[in-house]
Formats: sequence, C-alpha cells, structure tokens
Amino acid sequence: MRCITVLGPSQSGKSTLVRQLAALDGDAVATETLDPVTLTTFGYLGERWCALDLPGGAEGAVLGQGALMASDAAVLVVPPDPAAAMLCAPYLRAIEASGTPCLLFVNRMDTAEARVRDIVSELQAYSNHTIVLRQIPIREGEQVIGAVDLISERAWRYRDGQQSALVELPSGPVAEREAEARAALLEHMSDYDDALLEQLIEDRAPATGALFAIASRETHDNVLIPAFLGAAERANGLTRLMKALRHETPDCGALRARLADAGGTAPLAVAFQATVRRHLGKVVAIRALAPGIAAGQPLGGSGLGALQAIGGGALGSTALAPGAVALAVKSDQLRAGHPADAAALLPTPDWAVRQPPMLARVLIPGSERDEVRLSAALARLSETDPFLALTTEEETGQPVLQVQGPQHLRRVLAMLDADFGLVVDTRAPRVGWRETIAGQATIRYRHRKQSGGAGQFADVALSVAPLPRGTGFRFDETVKGGAVPRNYIPAVEEGARDAMERGPMGFRVVDIAVTLTDGKHHPVDSSDHAFRTAGRMGTRDALAAAGPLLLQAIDRVDIHVPSVVSGALVGLVSGLKGQILGFDRDPGFRGWDLFRATLPAAARDDLLSALASATQGTAWVEAGFDHYEEVYGKEADAISKTRLAAGV
Repeated sequence: MRCITVLGPSQSGKSTLVRQLAALDGDAVATETLDPVTLTTFGYLGERWCALDLPGGAEGAVLGQGALMASDAAVLVVPPDPAAAMLCAPYLRAIEASGTPCLLFVNRMDTAEARVRDIVSELQAYSNHTIVLRQIPIREGEQVIGAVDLISERAWRYRDGQQSALVELPSGPVAEREAEARAALLEHMSDYDDALLEQLIEDRAPATGALFAIASRETHDNVLIPAFLGAAERANGLTRLMKALRHETPDCGALRARLADAGGTAPLAVAFQATVRRHLGKVVAIRALAPGIAAGQPLGGSGLGALQAIGGGALGSTALAPGAVALAVKSDQLRAGHPADAAALLPTPDWAVRQPPMLARVLIPGSERDEVRLSAALARLSETDPFLALTTEEETGQPVLQVQGPQHLRRVLAMLDADFGLVVDTRAPRVGWRETIAGQATIRYRHRKQSGGAGQFADVALSVAPLPRGTGFRFDETVKGGAVPRNYIPAVEEGARDAMERGPMGFRVVDIAVTLTDGKHHPVDSSDHAFRTAGRMGTRDALAAAGPLLLQAIDRVDIHVPSVVSGALVGLVSGLKGQILGFDRDPGFRGWDLFRATLPAAARDDLLSALASATQGTAWVEAGFDHYEEVYGKEADAISKTRLAAGV
C-alpha cells in the first residue's frame, strides 16, 4: 500500500478529488475519520492506496505535518486562479520542509479563465523546487475541453464522468504552445539527468519511455514538482493524475529512510493521527514501515493492542504488510506524530515539530464537579493531539487551552462534548498587568491588637525603592541594636512578599526593594504573626506613598508571512501600538518574510484577527513575553479602576 496526503486551500476540491480517485477502478473503498483527517483506502490497477484528506483553511497546513509523516507523496490541489497562489504557500512550505515528493493538481480547469503558465508562475514564487507543467490545456474559445500530455505528446478530450478520449493533437496555436512547453519541460528535466542533457545538446529526440522513466525518478527523488490539470467534479484528468501517482510515488521504504535520516533510527512504524472515542478509548492511526507489525508484538516500548482495518473490521493476529495503514486500540504507549521502533517512541522530526499554538482560551466548566473531569479529559486529548498545549492561568488556576486557531478550538470543544460529555465556556486569558513604583518612600507602621490575654504588637520602619525591570523582589534589613529580634525578620519579609500580591492599583507588584530599617517589639505580645502583619500593612502603605506605576506586558512577536503582504503589517502592527523591529527574507522558504515586532500582550487576539484578514490566513505567529512597559495617565487610571471594582 502507498499513502498520499491531499492538501490545499479551502474549497479547492480536495475531498472531491479523493472521492473521484477512489472510484476510478471500481474497487472496494473504505473510509475512516480521525478528526480532522479522513482516511480513504481504495484499489487501482491491483494496488492498494490510502489517501489522507485534511481540511483547508488557515490551520490545514499545520495539521498536515502529521499526515506527511506517513505519506509517500503529497498532492497539492490548486484553484485555477493565480491570485490563489498565496493561499497555497503554507502547504508548499510544509511539503518542502518534510522532503515529501509532491504532485500539483490544478483543479476546476472547466472554470479556468487564467492562463496555466500564470498560475504556475505565481506558485513558483513560493517554491524552492521548480514546478514543471506536464500538461497544457486544449481550449475551445474560453472553455478548457482537454489537455495535451507533454511527455507522450498525446492529446486527450475530457468526457464528464468518463475516461478522456484520445484525439489528434490540434494544429496551430495548440501545437505551438505544446512545442514551447515541452521544450521547457525537457530542459528542466535535463538539469538532473546528464544523458537527457546530452541528447538535447545533440538535438536528438529522446524516447518517450525514457522520458517517463526520468520523470518518475525525478519525482521520486523530489527534485521537481510536476503539475497536472483537470476537474475533479467532472472526473476530468484524473486517470492521468492517478497513473502519475502509480508510477512516480515511491514505496514506504523511501519514507522510512527519510524518517531515519531525521531521527537517526529506522522506525518500524509511524503513528500519525489519534483520537479518543467513547467506549473505546484512544485510537491511533499507524502505518507499518517494516514487516512484523501485528497485535501483541512490541512497538513503542510495549505490546501493540488490537488492530482494526480502515472502515472497520478486526485484523486479529494478521501482521501488517509494509506500507499498510491500520487503527491501533489499547496502545496507549503510541503518540501521534512519533515514529516508533520496538523498544521506544522515536523523536519527532524537526520539520514535523508543530508550530506554537497561536490562540489561547481559558476553559470554564459548567459546574464545580466537572472540574476534575475536565482536567482528565484535557490530559487525554493532549495525548492524541500534538497540535494543542495546556497551561494554567496564573491568577485563577483555571486551565488554558492553546490551539492553532478558531477551527482547531471548535473541534476540541466538540470532542469534549461528544466524547466526554463536557460542555464548557471559554474566555480570553487575563492580561498579565503588573505594577511597580516610580519613587522611594519610607514609612513606620505599628500593628497593635489587644483582645484579652496575650495581644499582638509589632513596629516596623520600612523603606521601598524601585529596581531595574526584570529584577523582581528584593528584601534587605539594616536593623541596629536588636530593635527587631533576628527571629522576627523573616516574618517581616514574608509580610512584604504578601503585599506584593496586590498593590494599590490592584495588580501584582514587581521590581521592588523593601528594606527594614528599624522597629520595636514587645517581650510578650510580639510574634511572627504580628511582625508578618506589620510587614504586609507597612509595605502596602509605603507602596501607595511611592507613586504606583502600571506596567503592561510586552510580547516579542515573530510573524511568518508571505512576502507579498509583509508591507501591510507595518500599519497593522503600528495600529495595535506595536513597535516594528524589522523584517528579513526567510532564508529557508522562498516567498516568505520573517517580520519582527514588539506588541502589548493585550493586543495578541486583535493581532491574530487582523493577520487572518490581511494575509488571508496564511501568516503564523511565534509570540512570547519580552518585557514590561509603563502605562500612564487616563489609560492607566481606567485599567486600575476596572480592576479594583472587579475585586479580583
């Protein structure tokens, strides 16, 4: 069995293409959905295939990284519009990073108005590999009615729902375009084949069979990306695409070698997708890359659980043939996104390490008794979805779910409901405001309480002063003559630390030095508790007198963006009160820029929303805390007033 991943922007016709390819030979078709991937197995000319169909949209290219770990080739489905090239850029980037051989399919040619060479030219701006046309369209007026194969020089007329009909190569403009396009194709092919180059230099016509063999090898070796034409809805051009896949897609041995090059060990299998199903538990999609993968045999450090065929049906003790895809249950040692040998899981290849999740949401269970269930459910989901991350909100302790984007969030929430019976609300995480002081202050505070019996007494003289950003909290003491006994000084420090939790403006206090300079004690009524209380209350008073100053968290953001729209980010980031640090060409990926800036953390959601609009969902962001920055005037007063009113 050979396996392909079908990728492309939303509404490009990926699912239709998979469905039509599976129906070409009339062989048995089976499907299985491990959200968001749909696995389809089918036969073609006596060989078994598995197609992995992923959703489009802003997150499709990220999610495709896992599927590419199990794929012998990728099919990138492209709309027939040069303007859509930017939408395809993230998929080209993911495919090229993985080293997976790629075939490009320009779909919906029945509606094409643009020239195919313009479509390919725009796509080439985002590809490190040369994209070569293997077909040119035949038109009647503005309508595409067929295609000419540039290697065999045969012309085919499309027939809806049927195989295309062989026709005579049209003369005139079509023949001229065919000769021009074929010459360009052979020139690119000769860049990687010395014998062909010699034939072209000597003006000798290469044999058709030899050209097909060269094309197969060059796709197999991932040095060129061939482009084919068709219309999946009408079943136009699909036989040619499927034959190219059959002859030019390597077997699973090439994938195993690619994974071994990345991790240093040749894996026996790869786990590429997982889900949790009610009453069944964890289900992992695996692909065998070597003989001996069977239920009960060691894989990933433990015995492999039961195996099921795609579409249902237990496989019993039958071993999977190399290349076969199956579902493993009761195999909790396996994790999606990891190759495996018998003894252990192997590291995820660098190219398949997920992009950092961009969207964060606090999850709020419907009731207190659901909190424990939610924690367990999230832990279970994190085992099956390598593209999410879990943290905890610092102030509230509530779980924070980090996902790739809105579609990913909706899918996770739907799984919590369907598989765990949990309905949760969400909100954006609270912004990490802090406060400090602008100046110094000295204060004396006496804590005295008498309510019968032993009382409470502590007297402290404290001074506070600001520290450089990022220093944190520092406590010193300069007490002379035992005015405050040594055993009570740690309690004063604890009280000062307590006061740091909530300052006069309502936020945690940072970058403060507190110094105990003097004090008094009582031989009977003084205690650790009394001095801790005095330290806390005295520090609070000193902070209020030292000029409270609001600090906002500033993120460092690295935005990976297609070069054609990077200029639009200047106004976008400036409008969010960000500071632009600069941008450079991405050295590893053609047509991409790395745009660097600092931005208030409070504007992160606004940035993601604006980026999705400005870049049509193609950009992605790496963001992390960088420093705190002062906020003054009415803005600071309003934020503090809201915080204090909320009583958080």
